Amino acid sequence: MKFNKHKTQQTLRGIFMGYTVLLTVLVIALGTVFYHYAEGWSWVDSYYFSIITLTTVGYGDLSPTTPLSKIFTSFYIISGLGIIFSFMDSFFRYRLRLFRTLARKKANRK
Repeated sequence: MKFNKHKTQQTLRGIFMGYTVLLTVLVIALGTVFYHYAEGWSWVDSYYFSIITLTTVGYGDLSPTTPLSKIFTSFYIISGLGIIFSFMDSFFRYRLRLFRTLARKKANRK
């Protein structure tokens, strides 16, 4: 059986992207559930806070009030940032590869 390096790389990228998406969803869900119960916020507010915290936007309209929430948030930011940035990196690399592939196909048609 012949080894196809390109196909193997594509498969590994796909697996990595899948794990990154899964981890991202799990981290956002963890934050949403935690803030809903620890702070008593609505599900929408908890989800919103999780997203703006992990993307470093931080509008300041919501903030943790209990010591437990403050400690959780500090660890949530540290661990979640790497996962979110990894997801964004994978997504944009995928889009760039797709764009380059489409541009090559278009150029070959001419």
